[in-house]
Amino acid sequence: MANLPLHPQPKADKDYPKGYADFLGWFPDDAACLDYLDWLRWPSGFSWPDCADGTGWRLKDGRWWCKVCRRRVSATAGTIFHHTKTPLTVWFAAA
Repeated sequence: MANLPLHPQPKADKDYPKGYADFLGWFPDDAACLDYLDWLRWPSGFSWPDCADGTGWRLKDGRWWCKVCRRRVSATAGTIFHHTKTPLTVWFAAA
């Protein structure tokens, strides 16, 4: 996520790739897509949706684990990407 700007809300022409070449640079794999979704969902850093605690870390499968309530959550939860078998790179390219 080093290439992504740090704005509280996404801004047109700054927070989205301008063309397909930029898209490939921003989203070379599903991990980069998931990083972007994390940034959109938690622009100020991870915060658990239920207890609002920011103490947590990312698991190997891309989900976040909350230290306080010991639950897991993904940036895809509650979105069209939740439980998808289609790679996020395909979804992003289609969008």
